[in-house]
Amino acid sequence: MKKNAPKISEYHLHKLHPEKLQFQIHDLHSYFEKNKIHASEPHSHSYYQILWFFKEGGQHFVDFNGYPIKENSVFFIAKNQIHYFENERSYEGILIHFNESFLMQSDVDIFLKYNVFNNQGKPCYCINESIKTTANSYIQLIKKELLQKMAFGHAQIVRYLLKSLLIVFERAHQEHSTETLTFTNHYALQYLQFRELLEQHFSKGCGVKEYASALNISSKTLTTITNTIVAKSPSVLIAERIILEAKRLLSFTTLHSNEIAYRLGFEDASYFVKYFKRYTQKSPGAYREMASRSK
Repeated sequence: MKKNAPKISEYHLHKLHPEKLQFQIHDLHSYFEKNKIHASEPHSHSYYQILWFFKEGGQHFVDFNGYPIKENSVFFIAKNQIHYFENERSYEGILIHFNESFLMQSDVDIFLKYNVFNNQGKPCYCINESIKTTANSYIQLIKKELLQKMAFGHAQIVRYLLKSLLIVFERAHQEHSTETLTFTNHYALQYLQFRELLEQHFSKGCGVKEYASALNISSKTLTTITNTIVAKSPSVLIAERIILEAKRLLSFTTLHSNEIAYRLGFEDASYFVKYFKRYTQKSPGAYREMASRSK
């Protein structure tokens, strides 16, 4: 784990140019060599990222863990997730960036964002030769389409090819997973919509009632949905998201506890300390010290 900085560097894709295609694809080797200094320090993005490593070697770090890079490992880095590369390595592969706005808001898109990229503890897996061949064919089509910027329907074709690529990767994931979450399940869709709202508002101090109201359902129904899908109450999921962000800020920045508290929507910094300790059995200071020792 890397040394703390005053804040986590956050990078954006075409933030000042919304008229540009909100999508990029890069050769991983060239991109890393050009951006090695920044890429090898803990950072986050306001966009989504897919990393496809062609060859085995080293680790890639996502949040608090290092994951071994195996042949044809694919990593899915969500918006706001912290990650970084090893500095003294050379990589071969593909790197894809896209903004949330590039996907539409259909049921499939919500599923892709909050299942494929909702991956704390398991941000990567390996693809077999069959999936590799199919995925590579979509990537070649994307590269070909990117050369036709002025052609009719250019952005739509890139969008649909990206969506197809993500679906292919998700099929590979489901082959090795015991999870049954699908976008054809009504409860699952409502759960994913809740996760989308949670990601947008977790730092605003919203409670279960506010999230249920935003979904036009009762708190009781929301509790039934989350218990059915992930065997957790909505209040626990809200707390987990807040604690995750607190751990990121304690591990990767030098922000004081009171600064972190206000950033996460706590008006009383002392209550944040109690809240954090309730869910982690450690004070923010003790957690930071433990994280520092593990670096």
